Formats: sequence, C-alpha cells, structure tokens
Amino acid sequence: MERKIIKTNDGSVTIHLPEWNEQYHSKHGAVQEARHVFLKMGLHFYLENFQTEEISILEIGFGTGLNAFLTFLESERLSKKIRYTGVEAYPVSSEEVLQLNYPEASQATNKEAIFQKIHTVPWETISQISEFFSLEKQQKKFDEIEDITTFDIIYFDAFGARVQPELWTEDIFSIMYRALKINGVLVTYAAKGSVRRAMIATGFQVEKLPGPPGKREMLRAVKKQAQTS
Repeated sequence: MERKIIKTNDGSVTIHLPEWNEQYHSKHGAVQEARHVFLKMGLHFYLENFQTEEISILEIGFGTGLNAFLTFLESERLSKKIRYTGVEAYPVSSEEVLQLNYPEASQATNKEAIFQKIHTVPWETISQISEFFSLEKQQKKFDEIEDITTFDIIYFDAFGARVQPELWTEDIFSIMYRALKINGVLVTYAAKGSVRRAMIATGFQVEKLPGPPGKREMLRAVKKQAQTS
C-alpha cells in the first residue's frame, strides 16, 4: 500500500495512505490532536483524579511514535515516572522515521536524539529512555493482547472504524477492559455511536468530550469495576 508523508495544519507531519484516504494523525494538526486527546483528556485527567507513584500506559497503534514522544516530554516536565507499552502490528520504516518532524513541531528540538532512540531501541524489550520514562514496544495484533489489570491508561489510536471496523468491536474493547486496572481510563479520538455502544456493552462508563481541532467530539471511557463475564 502506498504511503506518503504529508504536512498537517499545525506544521507537524503524518503518514497518509491514499488507498484508504486515511492517515496516522489528524490533517488538522498531528501534534495538536495528540496533546488534546491523549495528554489532556487521558494523562492529565488521570493525574488530576488518581494518585499513583508510576503511571502505566498502553498505546494501541504505536505508529509514528508521536504519542510516546509527547508522553516522554510530559514525564520530564512533571517529573513523573511513566511505564509505556506501545503495540504495533506493522512498524513504520526507518526511512519514514527520518522524515517525521515531531521534535521540531513540539518545540523540543533538543530531544531529537530521544525521539530517534524511541524508534531504535529493540522491540519486545523494556528500555529505560530516561530517568522517568521506560518503553516497551510489542509487535503484535491488538487481539493478541493478554494483559490483565496492568495499565492505568490506554491511548486507543487505531486506524478509524471506516477503514478497519474490526478494531472497534466489543471483542477488542473487552480486551482493553481486562487490560486496565480499576479506575483505568481509555481515550480515543473516535466518537462514532457504534464505538460508544461497543464500549458501554463491554462495561465501560463512557463520556463524550470536546474533540481536537477539526473534530467536534471524542470519547473517554473509565473502568469502574471488574468485568463480570
């Protein structure tokens, strides 16, 4: 499948798939979207409501490493320990990584080496990226995740339901539910009714929130109790 690097409205780039008319991040601004959906509505929300010495995060769709990089920057800014796990079935190529301008677009050019390190550390190994941030990249499909009550936060950043509806089903969200601790939070840019209903059927308490630039709404789901079935 053809892949193109394109610039988004906030100056950051993303990978565009012409055949699907889909991209890894919002064309309205890749960095803007990630900061709003995953940091503000996910990480910051969790930190404001729950106390823990270390935050464990699972990213569904590691992709370009943007969400991991921005979360690393927050771990440094907040002096907060974060254990980050990124799951990706089809990693981006090293050639594509070299074209991603996220350190510059996030005003963190002094962390370019860290962004490259995020991509070059081995898969299937826990790597200490900094004092506060550790990373494990796992190459697998989302339905192969077997973690139980492991994570505080899930960044659900899969390709949209329009092109990959199989990633937005009750079966997938049941796997996410099991992987979260009690009071664990899942955030996603998606706001489709079918996605919300699948989350609710799984047991999540779901709320609609204002979306990032160019998108009216997004979803946040919280696990309030253990799964009953």
